[in-house]
Amino acid sequence: MKSFLQAITDKVSTKKGMWITLASWLIITIVLAMFAPSAKDYEVSRIDSLPDDAKSVIAQKKMDQYFPNNEGTPAILVFQSKDGEVEIKKVSAVLDKIKSEKVKGIDQIIPIAALPPQAAAGFFSDDKTTAIIPLTFEASFETKEIRESLRQVKKIVADSSDLTLYVTGPAGIATDSLDLFSRADVVLILSTVGLILILLIVIYRSPLLALIPLLAAVFVYEVVNQILGIMGKAGLALSNQTISIMSILLFAAMIDYSLFVFSRYREELTNHESKFDAMKEAMRETGMPVFFSGGTVLAAMLVLFFAQFGDYQNFAPTFATAMAVIMLASITLVPALFTLFGRKSFWPKIPKAGVHTANQHVLWGKIGRFVTKKPGLSVAVISIFLLLAASNLFNLKYEFDTMKSFPKDMPSREGYEILVEKFEVGDLAPTSVLFESSEPVTVEQQETLRKALAEQPLVSNVRVGGTTKDNQVLYYSLTFKENPYDVKTIDALEKIINKGKKLTADTGLDGKLYFAGETAVKVDDRAVNDRDVIVIVLLETILIFALLIVLTKSIKMPIYMMGTILISFLAALGLGTFLSSLFFDIDTISNRVPLYAFVFLVALGIDYNIMLISRFQEERAKHTVKEAVEIAVANTGGVISSAGIILAATFAVLMTQPIQLLFIFGFIVAVGILLDTFLIRGVLLPGLIVLLEKDKKVSENR
Repeated sequence: MKSFLQAITDKVSTKKGMWITLASWLIITIVLAMFAPSAKDYEVSRIDSLPDDAKSVIAQKKMDQYFPNNEGTPAILVFQSKDGEVEIKKVSAVLDKIKSEKVKGIDQIIPIAALPPQAAAGFFSDDKTTAIIPLTFEASFETKEIRESLRQVKKIVADSSDLTLYVTGPAGIATDSLDLFSRADVVLILSTVGLILILLIVIYRSPLLALIPLLAAVFVYEVVNQILGIMGKAGLALSNQTISIMSILLFAAMIDYSLFVFSRYREELTNHESKFDAMKEAMRETGMPVFFSGGTVLAAMLVLFFAQFGDYQNFAPTFATAMAVIMLASITLVPALFTLFGRKSFWPKIPKAGVHTANQHVLWGKIGRFVTKKPGLSVAVISIFLLLAASNLFNLKYEFDTMKSFPKDMPSREGYEILVEKFEVGDLAPTSVLFESSEPVTVEQQETLRKALAEQPLVSNVRVGGTTKDNQVLYYSLTFKENPYDVKTIDALEKIINKGKKLTADTGLDGKLYFAGETAVKVDDRAVNDRDVIVIVLLETILIFALLIVLTKSIKMPIYMMGTILISFLAALGLGTFLSSLFFDIDTISNRVPLYAFVFLVALGIDYNIMLISRFQEERAKHTVKEAVEIAVANTGGVISSAGIILAATFAVLMTQPIQLLFIFGFIVAVGILLDTFLIRGVLLPGLIVLLEKDKKVSENR
């Protein structure tokens, strides 16, 4: 592999190869931009997260089969009056107006005026200040179409009444998410580019050095965007959350690898007069580590294909595509661009042949000397800090209420909060319990099963929702005393599901219970996520460990590298959640966050260990262990710390996103990268190497 990569980088580093490389990237980018669709054309606000064999998915399919009126995308119209109480005649008039306007896509809407007074009263809060009207859109209606129809509904309400309308439920959430991400994407890209540009200029004080990596990143972003557009056209679902994270990954990785290349290039320019010879030698030493670093990230993303959860599976093709293009760019486009500008890249501090001070970093030189003199103290202090940070994981609490992840001023969340305040909390999302029997179920048997369900812990109310004509299938609407998304409620329903067979047996019925609805989905969501965390963590750890063995040609080095990076991940998750609670008053996180953070922290964090170990092994051939460690820390410290600060800041840009999941994820990854950069790569790993590695005899006769 190394000889193959060297053959490529040697050709790219020639004058002819440089121009061919740059021309090829330019042509490919222009062609894709002109003829390929954009990924934005195929973005969706949500994807099916649970596998088809999940219990709640099977239950919902059966509900749709036996009781087809449940199909479609539901919305909840929440009405409030500026004068206090909401009058039924005003709501009825508005609903009649909506029907008369024949708004596209509306499948059904509750005819409240035609209901008996007692039934109609159930749609009003006890204090009469709020009314809720369920509305269903056709199942074939897309989110963008629903958004336009809801805009028309809101205009009708505003023009024909003094009522205030909020739209919540799946339709309202989906359309609000679409609006949020359409605005947030622009902010994300501009913030990322602007922040990287500022940091590069501040750290390196060279305008070209700031622009060249960004120029490479822009080329790669355009190519990846169009390739994903082609994949989207072919049927790949592109989640807007996935695209947002992919954008950050792309810019972060491109800047990282560009800095690794330029750092060694600057060093080689002090050894060679020719800029082409300097790049050739630079890529001979950094090409393999940089390409391999990209390979570990790519491998980590491909492992996500083994996940059952839809969100994680959606990461795999999107991120893998981005990383494949990034890897190719890191050994072709990046060296070609730096070679094009040559020594001018570093203006005003232009490296000159024979002046060997380009890569020495004073601070990291001192740190390297301290670690090699007192490795035991260094390892002990950092280890204690990391273990203390990781101990906060015992306080980790998960949030399963998706609405809590959205901004407080989002209309669908405002409507949801009104429902929580004005109506019975358990009525927000009743659980549908479907009973499928091989023979007709009598009225007495229906009541017996209903009572058995009503006696279960935390259950507030159970009523018969409907039966089939042959009375062999019926369903109940079950509500809990607590919030349907509360952990206590999820635990309670999980216990009911697990003893479903016993419930039917005790009531003397021959059949099977199925549970559908939001709480049932959360039960499966938690179980599938827990399974995926175990599988992905094990697979990625084993795979990256194996790749490190191939790269380092050692068993011990990968153990040091993986051990420190795993401890770093636990510390980052513990410290990140602690700081989130301290500074942002966020006490719970989505159960997606740990795996999101693991994938990126391990895959990207290992990059810095690879750069350090590669330099250590290079120097180890000529020096003792302590000398090699000191040289490796001093020579890689500057570029890795700079890259780490930029990478952490880039992921911190996700904190500008309107979704709390992305906010917390970005913050935790930023914290983890800083831990990797300064404590793991700078102190802990070098200290362990000094303590555990022994000098070979060959080093004594050098």
